Amino acid sequence: MGAIKISDVSQYIENKSINFNNIRLRHLKKFDLNDALLRIDPYLLGVQNILLTGDFVKALLDAYLSSQEETIFGNFLEGLAIFINEKAYRGWKSSSQGIDLEFNKDNIRYLVAIKSGPNWGNSSQIRKMQEDFRKAKQTMRTGNSKLNIIAVNGCCYGRNVKTDKGDYYKYCGQKFWEFISGSPDVYLKIIKPLGYTAREKNAQFHKAYAQIINRFTQEFSKTFVKNGEIDWETIVKFNSAESQ
Repeated sequence: MGAIKISDVSQYIENKSINFNNIRLRHLKKFDLNDALLRIDPYLLGVQNILLTGDFVKALLDAYLSSQEETIFGNFLEGLAIFINEKAYRGWKSSSQGIDLEFNKDNIRYLVAIKSGPNWGNSSQIRKMQEDFRKAKQTMRTGNSKLNIIAVNGCCYGRNVKTDKGDYYKYCGQKFWEFISGSPDVYLKIIKPLGYTAREKNAQFHKAYAQIINRFTQEFSKTFVKNGEIDWETIVKFNSAESQ
């Protein structure tokens, strides 16, 4: 097992965060007010008693970004996990469908499907993961029938009481990071460089974020504000009426 240097992890995070923030910026600039209005639940926003147009646009933008960033940051954490495992156990990005990471340890081939948190999928998505595990095992044993393979669903944060799921294991949070790194505290060591890099790189994003809110607040006001108040009926009609 190789040693994990936090300096290597910090450098990886710094390098990849540039791409992460560029992707966030690209998604931010793709925000479309009309598209967002068609996707929201206007009744849910209505009960929140939003009075300021800027707050309304911010709510739309935050909902849009939340759905985008969950995927973006999930991919970021997946890459970080693979990088750490490569340093510790010479693991590699898997080429098998639905499998993110492969590595060998104690004469066992581990197949790892990496997810952000423990509550990542519904029953059909979990069945799909199990089927991916089954197919990957079958393919690998074609060339080596004696290969000892263990499938693992790894979650980057959270807890999971029952790790043995029958045909695979589920490791979350500290247990997952220790499993792929061999270090019980690496899950703590990665948070500091993540936070430091975020503070350094976020200035450009926040500037663009404010510009988007200011721009679309003006656009929103032209159509959906009447007598100085948000016109909720017009919003609901735009969102749900059969014809415009």
